[in-house]
Amino acid sequence: MKTLTYNQALNKAAALCSQSERCPSDIFEKVVSWGISESDAARLVGYLTQEGYLDEGRYVRAFVSDKFRFDRWGRLKISYALRAKGIDDALIREAFDEKIDPDEYQQACADLLSNRMRSFDRPLSPNDRARLFRFAAQRGFESYVIAKVLGDISE
Repeated sequence: MKTLTYNQALNKAAALCSQSERCPSDIFEKVVSWGISESDAARLVGYLTQEGYLDEGRYVRAFVSDKFRFDRWGRLKISYALRAKGIDDALIREAFDEKIDPDEYQQACADLLSNRMRSFDRPLSPNDRARLFRFAAQRGFESYVIAKVLGDISE
């Protein structure tokens, strides 16, 4: 791939950011992969942030909302994914408070487990309960939420 100039990279990055919400660290890595120096990439990301193309808070809120609503991820899995992108914990907590209703969150876990339980015989054996627990944990739900939902479902 040919190396882009700063202005070409800026235009290309601005076009990417106009299509959907992007994480500043992802744009930085992408611009560096285009052959732009790290100092110019940092300057480019700063410019895009200043002009409103990039907003880390807006990105986090959209990510949390999408991963919870469409992919049915729990808080743990979402926060791990965001931390891997270098997002601050305070922004993550703020997005959780704003975008995930506690009752809806518990209901999402209950729906996930109810759908999965269709393949199990009733009553649930301890091994079946453990498998369901691990399944929900892999989706990123906290253990106290899973235990409460399993207790409610089993009754």
